[in-house]
Amino acid sequence: GDKPVREGRIPAHLLGVDRSEDVPSTSHFTIVDGAGNIVTMTTTIEAAFGSHVFAGGFLLNNQLRDFNRQPRQNGQLMANAPAPGKRPRSSMSPTLVFDADGAPVLAIGSPGGPAIIGYVTKTLIGVLDWGLSVQAAIDLPNAINMNRAKTALEQGGFRGQVIKQLVDRGHDLTFVPLTSGLHGIALTAEGLDGGADPRREGVVLSE
Repeated sequence: GDKPVREGRIPAHLLGVDRSEDVPSTSHFTIVDGAGNIVTMTTTIEAAFGSHVFAGGFLLNNQLRDFNRQPRQNGQLMANAPAPGKRPRSSMSPTLVFDADGAPVLAIGSPGGPAIIGYVTKTLIGVLDWGLSVQAAIDLPNAINMNRAKTALEQGGFRGQVIKQLVDRGHDLTFVPLTSGLHGIALTAEGLDGGADPRREGVVLSE
């Protein structure tokens, strides 16, 4: 007869060190194929397990959370109220950069909720203004202020002198993980230059 199934154990010497964080919701990938086609795509189901509805092998998203949860206030319809045909506001910013002749030079994007715009902008500045490689620009520490009282700096990412200068300029600082997940590819005269964020899972691959 059939033997009962028992749980298994993977021997410790076969286990690697898992550096990835179990971060729900949003992912990003960037691809350039041999024909020069480019995809830079940020995808999300919004919250962990999205709408909690599973269809066709996929969890459906819950982007309704990006609409105003109180569509009316003091009798007034709010600008971000849900309505047929409307798209919810989103900070997802998969970005393609072209030169003056219309040739693509950079594709970049990141997960990260409302901090995505800051993550992508930091990397754009690093590559386009400072001439860094995509990986070096991604590796730069993150600093975010979303029109709030406090400026968030990535924990362990900034030197004392930078922190002092920010305080001297009136910034009220908070130090948080700021876990970006940037993935990008620069198209250069020497070929493709890719980068993947070490703060989350991800890898650069080429054929």
